[in-house]
Amino acid sequence: MFTKAERLISLRNLRPKKKEGFLKIISIFSFLGIMLGVAILIIVMSVMNGFKTDLTKKILGLNPHIVIQPNGFKIDDSFIAQIKMDFSNVSLSKSYSGEGIIISNDNAKGVILRGVSKEEKNTINFFSKFVSNGDLDELNSNNIFIGSELAFNLNLKKGDSLSLMSSAFVTTPLGNLPKQEIFKVAGIFNTGFLEFDQNVIFLDIENALSIFDKDYSDQNIELYLEDPLKANSYKNKLQKINQNYFIYSWSDLNKSLFSALKVERNVMFVILSLIVIVAAFNIISGLTILIKNKTKEIAILKTLGLSNKSIKKIFFLTGLTIGFFATISGIIIGILFSINIEKLRILLSTLFNFEIFPSDIYFLEKLPSEVNFNSIMIIFIISLIISALASYLPVIRISKMDTFRSLRYE
Repeated sequence: MFTKAERLISLRNLRPKKKEGFLKIISIFSFLGIMLGVAILIIVMSVMNGFKTDLTKKILGLNPHIVIQPNGFKIDDSFIAQIKMDFSNVSLSKSYSGEGIIISNDNAKGVILRGVSKEEKNTINFFSKFVSNGDLDELNSNNIFIGSELAFNLNLKKGDSLSLMSSAFVTTPLGNLPKQEIFKVAGIFNTGFLEFDQNVIFLDIENALSIFDKDYSDQNIELYLEDPLKANSYKNKLQKINQNYFIYSWSDLNKSLFSALKVERNVMFVILSLIVIVAAFNIISGLTILIKNKTKEIAILKTLGLSNKSIKKIFFLTGLTIGFFATISGIIIGILFSINIEKLRILLSTLFNFEIFPSDIYFLEKLPSEVNFNSIMIIFIISLIISALASYLPVIRISKMDTFRSLRYE
């Protein structure tokens, strides 16, 4: 594509003479601008990818992948048998959830009351992973498990008593009042997902049905899949079996969250790509000045027989070389930062005594990062395209240069 002579002359253009020091400065700024732009782009994309992946894992690890609610119809045994027959790789359990209020030490907070059975496999897995204080065997009548953040906010510990109030009403001489029962804290769980640890309480399913004034026909069916990303496909198949039930997946509950993350990621990609575009303007200005300074040399090359196309390729290669090596350097720096970003966060937080990534805002305990090589390849290609365009624009005027006028006074 490029001849040896073209490569040699292009390489010489990258090493300007002492009197062309300003040109050297422009070349350095072009290199640094593109390098930093690419590095920042990779770091931000890696953090956003890591945030999405970590958040998805948290949601999938703490919530059922598909929930089937009776919706006024009883979920009969034949429907459950049909599920087990059609979806042999699906784990099934029963539960009941509803909104309630926890009252303790003159404090009140709205929570999600989640009734589960300690005999279910999914309940056993959850408690074995996340319970830090307590035992699953203690999940029985009038005992509950609360999240670590909720325990901290309400100053609760294992063995304390509290009141739970549900949205169900009971008739009393004073009128209809919310149903309220006394429970004891049997244990504390810590998932690392702040939103979950602040707002969810686990209790025995019989207690949950009792406090909400429900019976066994009101239980929900929870499905756990081997591949949670196929939840919507399973949901559509289940709806065809029986359309009377209300069926939703984990992605339905978090659709707005992940849509917002996707939009934010795309917007950040476009905005940060502008850094590379701005840096590429230095290539345009640098090559424009270089071509202007090399007018005499260009004229000589033309008289020696080099075509306009060959001379264009020389200067185009000069700009593209700057963009190529700046992109490669930016990718290396970006990957290294992305891999060690949590260590850097801890170091900066320690040095400046400032929380860079507040866990109560971002729902996560550490700064996640996931290096996606597809994203890196896209960034690499886009950076090269920008560099190529920036290198091509100045060389167009070479064909318009008048060789005779350039050499007339020599």
